[in-house]
Amino acid sequence: MQNKEIIALLLAGGQGSRLGILTKNIAKPAVSYGGKYRIIDFSLSNCINSDIDTVGVLTQYQPLELNAHIGIGKPWDMDRIDGGVTILSPYLKSEMGEWYKGTANAVFQNIHYVDKHSPKYVVILSGDHIYKMDYSKMLDFHKANNADATISVINVPIEDASRYGIMNTYENGRIYEFEEKPAHPKSTLASMGVYIFTWEVLKDYLIRDDQNPQSDHDFGKNIIPMMLNEGKSMWAYRFNGYWRDVGTIQAYWESNMDLIKRVPELNLFDPAWKIFTPNPVKPAHYIGPEGSVKRAIISEGCMIYGKVKNSVIFPGAYISEGAVIEDSIIMSDSYVGRDTYISHSILGEKVKVGDRVKMGLGENIPNELKPSIYCSGITVVGDKACIPDDCVIGKNVVIDVGITEDEFYSLNIESGKSVLKGGEGE
Repeated sequence: MQNKEIIALLLAGGQGSRLGILTKNIAKPAVSYGGKYRIIDFSLSNCINSDIDTVGVLTQYQPLELNAHIGIGKPWDMDRIDGGVTILSPYLKSEMGEWYKGTANAVFQNIHYVDKHSPKYVVILSGDHIYKMDYSKMLDFHKANNADATISVINVPIEDASRYGIMNTYENGRIYEFEEKPAHPKSTLASMGVYIFTWEVLKDYLIRDDQNPQSDHDFGKNIIPMMLNEGKSMWAYRFNGYWRDVGTIQAYWESNMDLIKRVPELNLFDPAWKIFTPNPVKPAHYIGPEGSVKRAIISEGCMIYGKVKNSVIFPGAYISEGAVIEDSIIMSDSYVGRDTYISHSILGEKVKVGDRVKMGLGENIPNELKPSIYCSGITVVGDKACIPDDCVIGKNVVIDVGITEDEFYSLNIESGKSVLKGGEGE
């Protein structure tokens, strides 16, 4: 196997439970985003744009959709004999199988994959962040400082800093302290979950960490603090572009809405840094004689006979006459009936909404069953759900994957309620 200076390991096994019904049957990195992409496309595209053509994707939770999306890596020019993209799932190593026990353990279990390529450096990435970043510049910074580890950081507002892992550094950027979600942060340099390690150094720490039964086997909780405690050369690389962890319903919705601003912070139209993805084989979108679109993303194969404003519409969606879509996300192949009004909502793939439906109205009451997930006024409809004619649906409502019209307990679903398989609230 050819020696490669750097390879990437992309951690894509997370369940993403804070995305609620959107990740019921798929891993968080496979969630649709931005009109035609999936979240993982950004990390994969960053790799190939940074001239990193060997990527191991570590999967675990509901990997079927993610595996099918990545395939052999052709959209990212990673369908290669030497290198390319490789799906790395947990596997039977002895008589007992073993799931990945943490981010560090996931890499530890794939030491043989890294060693096969004999890289000098490894970049560890999360598969669930939205950003564009040139990892080759971060590698140059790593080399210039003769670092054992380089951690990409971004400035966050001080009031948000306690939600992140915070790096405290000297003026030259060397890290002297790491605080995991501190109550009283000393700085605003938040870890982005992008690490470059000198491989032989990291390999030693992974092996030692695996032998510690008290460890959580996590980079943030264990590996990074252990390296700092032992005086390793660790540096913070400052990133100044757009970066978003879309781990909550509100963050996911807001990040999609960011794309339709007049001058978006995340420019998906930049020919110098393309975001690659498998393209659907669909015709160009069509806007009917009474249809109108204002400040929206409309993808291939859409048929718009109603009105769309401030929204992101995925391929193959059908918006009927008289329908109005505002401040919403409509995923692939969904159908919206006549004279239906939808506001501040997320519709999954292949959803069918009947005629004269009103969705996203009423008071902003948190969801009764999962108030911490559905609390920002956004109603979420799972894939393949069918909503009956004349239904009125409030805010922070969740409608389960695959719900049929017969399973609705009422045509008036008040804010904060749920329509779930097996009955409301069950």
